[in-house]
Order: sequence, then C-alpha cells, then structure tokens
Amino acid sequence: MSSYHLDDLQISLNRRGASRYQKVSYPVHYGIYSEIRSAQYTLCYNRNGLITTIQGRNQDWPHPAEWLKRTLGNDWVYYFSGNYSNIFDALGEYYLPCFPYPSNSLWNRNPFAEPEVHKALEYTLDQLPAQVSKRIPGRDLEPELKDFLTAVAGTNRTRLWERSCKLFSILKSRVSVLPPDARHVDYDVLPVIIADGCVYNCGFCSVKTGQAFQARSRRDVQEQIRGLCSLLGPDLKNYNALFLGQHDALNCDPDNIEYAALRAYEAFDFAGSAMRDPSLYLFAGADSFLNCKESFFQRCRQWPYRTFINIGLESTDQNTLDQLKKPVSARKNQEAFQRAQEINERFDTIEITSNFVLDPGLPDNHWSAFQDLTRHSLKHYYPKGTVYLSPLSRTRRKDQMRIFSRLKRLSRRPTYLYLLQRL
Repeated sequence: MSSYHLDDLQISLNRRGASRYQKVSYPVHYGIYSEIRSAQYTLCYNRNGLITTIQGRNQDWPHPAEWLKRTLGNDWVYYFSGNYSNIFDALGEYYLPCFPYPSNSLWNRNPFAEPEVHKALEYTLDQLPAQVSKRIPGRDLEPELKDFLTAVAGTNRTRLWERSCKLFSILKSRVSVLPPDARHVDYDVLPVIIADGCVYNCGFCSVKTGQAFQARSRRDVQEQIRGLCSLLGPDLKNYNALFLGQHDALNCDPDNIEYAALRAYEAFDFAGSAMRDPSLYLFAGADSFLNCKESFFQRCRQWPYRTFINIGLESTDQNTLDQLKKPVSARKNQEAFQRAQEINERFDTIEITSNFVLDPGLPDNHWSAFQDLTRHSLKHYYPKGTVYLSPLSRTRRKDQMRIFSRLKRLSRRPTYLYLLQRL
C-alpha cells in the first residue's frame, strides 16, 4: 500500500481488504482497492480507478454504519443498517439494500431523497473529478499516483454510464434480476448469459422478458467472456463469483453449462483472485431441475465452485399456481422440492434453494402447502436448502411481514425474504 496527500485529500493506493465475504453490519471493503479521504467522505475505487463505495464522515451523514455502493451495472445501492432490528431475521444479512429503482422491498425507506446522500453523489461524481483534473497539471507526482488521479478525474456520470452500456452490449442484455443466493458475495458476480427468455413466462412475473427460451451458442459465450475480460481488465482480480443467466440457465445442455462455468473460471482467473472460495449461481425451473440427470450433479461437484441453484417454485398449491398463471403442476413442484433436499444432503458443494411467493391475497391452501414442505415433512431443522419468500407487491406491508414472520418461525429450513435486485 502507498499513501499520499494531495492538498486536503488523503490517498491510499492498493489497499488490501477482506479476502472472504462476511456477514456484518458495517462497511467491509473486499479485495484490492484504493481510497480517497476528504473532510466529508471516504471514497473507495476499484483497480481501474472507478468509484465503488461512498461513506459519509460528517454529522449529517444518516448513520456511520451506512454506505453507498455502485454495482457493475452502475446502480447505486444504499446499505441501511440502523433502527430495524428484524433485518437480519428477514434477509439473512445485517443491512437492508435500498435501490434507486422499483423493487419488492417491504421497507418504506428512500435514502436517495435525503439531502446528504444527494450531496455525496454530487461531490463524488461531479465536483471531485473536476477538482482533481485541475490539480494534476504542473505537479511532480509519482507515476502510480498520477495514473490513479487521472482515472478519478475521468470518473464522472457520463463515463460510468458509458461503461455500463458497454457491459450491456457485451451481454446483449441487461440482467433484470439476480438469484437471491448472490447475497453471499454481496452481489459481486460476473454475469455470462447462456440463455435468453424463459421456459414458463409466468403471468405474475415482473422481471422476465416474455421471450421463449433460447440457449446461446458456445461462440456467443466465449465472446462475452472475452468482452468482460477486456472491460474489467485489472479489476478482474477482485471477482470470484459467476452468474450463468438468465432466468432458467439450468435448462441448457449440461455440456454447455459446464463449458461456460469452466471457461469463465479459467479466463477470469478465479484461482488467482484476491477473493477466496469461488461460487457459481444459476436459476432453474421445476422441469429443468427434474430433467437434470444424476451425472450432472456428479460433474458439478467436481467443478472448482460452490454452486447455488435457485428454483422458482412459487407454490405447491394448484389453485395458487393457476392464480399466478404459472404453467406447471403442484405435484411437479412438490417433486422438485423433495429432490432438491436429496441433492442438498448428498452433495456438499451444491446447494439447491427455492422461491415461493408472499402475498396476503393468496389462497389459504398456499400457506398450508408451504408449511407441509418446510415443517410437517421434516423431523428437525436443516441448515441447508434455503427457502425464499418473494413479496408480489409492496401493498399491505405489515400484513406481509406478519405472515412471513409466522412462516419463518415454523419453518425447519432457513427462510428469508427475497428482494429483487438487478445488475
């Protein structure tokens, strides 16, 4: 690590943060990053000199344990950690992510309307780049410091948006929702799209495209990987997690899934990452999961990842599935859930999780069927095979939280809310 002063700015280059993701209620910086401290803010930048996090240092900042983080898709997410004692019970994390776009959160919190948050973004994206660009000329600066400051001077709103557009161009898509299990790596995943569209295109769904399912070619996958390597460059060192998208990647040919997983691992050099314990994330439907042969999971356990496969079941009550316009039978969803638990017990590097819907207006049998799966059919608590409940809307939030709390208390599987987060 190298430290410098530039007028009122304290600058630290190539700091080493944590090498494993942690469940804590305060900001943790991961991998290799650089930092600028002003009188008002602590700003962290990735290895390309692009802003990643903002934390206030003044008394006007909402809470000393809260911070802003910029995603790969150029969204700012505010991490709220104060006052709500039930956040960890509800989400499995010690913070509440607040998004600048519509989601299904049951918390009515909008930090982006607060003057100090707006002021922090304005300083970081507008004022600081302009100030730094004026301070560089005529200074006798160390080469590494000059390179960093030049990058900071160019880190304005336009440049960041252009980089995110390049990401979407590489993927030929935008990731509209990430699997809930990606919370284990703070959603710091590299996306590679191996299929577009969806098998079911359920009537209730707000994040899917409506397109029919279509797998992508290996050539397309390879082009994405090359594009991501070029876009991220030195900052690839800070990633160790892969999302194979989009909405039902498990429906692809198993050989192509393996090709994408292993090719990405090699090209992204996850073995040499500053972050330890590589992980892989996929979505699945009941049919694609049940159609997976035993040999697929045997191969999967040999991959250099801990693999999370999230199945969108929504319900095991037929009336509820009909109401949701989900074209799959309750019996098939029940079979998928039971098989998921068998896989969880037999494969230590694979975890199958599942999604169910949450809404006060659903039929009573939806709740009884849920309890049959998560309590009555189990003899004791199982720490693996997390069950997520996804609110369908933000109406009647108190009723939804009351229902969730009761189901979680009775469940013999880890049970959390699923907040829809994009990339």
